[in-house]
Amino acid sequence: MFHSTPATIEDVARIAQVSIATVSRAIHNPEKVANSTRLKVNQAIAITGYTTNAMARSLRLGRSNMILVVAPDIGDPNFSSILIGLENEARAHGYGVLIGHTQNDAQRGLEYLKFFDSNQAAGLILFTGILPFGHQTMMARLPPSVAVFEPVFNGGIPYVGVDEHAGARKAIDLLITEGHRKIAFIGDSRTRLAYSRRREGYEQGLAAARIPLDPRMVLEGDGTSESGRLAVEQLFMRDTLPTAFMCVNDQTALGVMTGLAARGYTMPRDFSVTGFDDVPQASFMTPPLTTIRQPRTLIGKHAMALLLELLSEGQPAESELLLVPDLVIRNSVGPPSRQWETR
Repeated sequence: MFHSTPATIEDVARIAQVSIATVSRAIHNPEKVANSTRLKVNQAIAITGYTTNAMARSLRLGRSNMILVVAPDIGDPNFSSILIGLENEARAHGYGVLIGHTQNDAQRGLEYLKFFDSNQAAGLILFTGILPFGHQTMMARLPPSVAVFEPVFNGGIPYVGVDEHAGARKAIDLLITEGHRKIAFIGDSRTRLAYSRRREGYEQGLAAARIPLDPRMVLEGDGTSESGRLAVEQLFMRDTLPTAFMCVNDQTALGVMTGLAARGYTMPRDFSVTGFDDVPQASFMTPPLTTIRQPRTLIGKHAMALLLELLSEGQPAESELLLVPDLVIRNSVGPPSRQWETR
């Protein structure tokens, strides 16, 4: 039976057979409540519609507790894991999440900003690395915003992500420790700051080992598997072959391994390959990919916490929060093949 009057926290407590204080803790500090209790409270919330009604009340008061998440590609394996962290943290503080999928269309990004004109959203989480074009003419100022996954190229908004330099150093240091001196970097970019930071980490690792940088070994790419495959073809056409490929992400590494396999080579006997991100597909590649793991759910949690701090305090405690990534060693890296060392 449905009630016409909004559900209250007392209704939730009665159905869950817990105290009002326990309901409040389960909503705002779920980690402090036993799993079985939290499940009962969540079921009671679902039955009563308490959370939905709380959001409706806030909208009637002229303010929203919805957060807009704008992403260029919701099919990206990194997106779903970061979204889990974002949504869990938002929900724990009484906020909900709206998803705006731009499909890499700048105009769509601008259209999503209209949510803020009508008070449908309170803050913005931006995956794109680029502020929506034209936002300056549509709004006096950008809403409280935090970037994740990709630092914003054309605007100084707070960023939460992985330490790209540290991650790249872990990959290059592993290859150098294995004995590699001719290491290609695949996926350099002038427009994606995350990728250029990974290239800088690659260069720092070479410099620390006193290995001269060969510009012919740095190839541009857009992070797709096709760009990795094309890079392999370029290197073979130039007859400038590395013994190892350090790829800007796992998709690029997949393309590199596909290109090498098409030429009859196996990894790591003939070439070593590393990736970055540790998407689910990485462990199922042939061979399983050695890569750098991003703590994606934790990135989402910290990004939302920073945005909620912006909404309540008006200014963030820090402009950039970088989490340390882990090196995941699988089977795509080994000592250099002698056939390439003398070329």
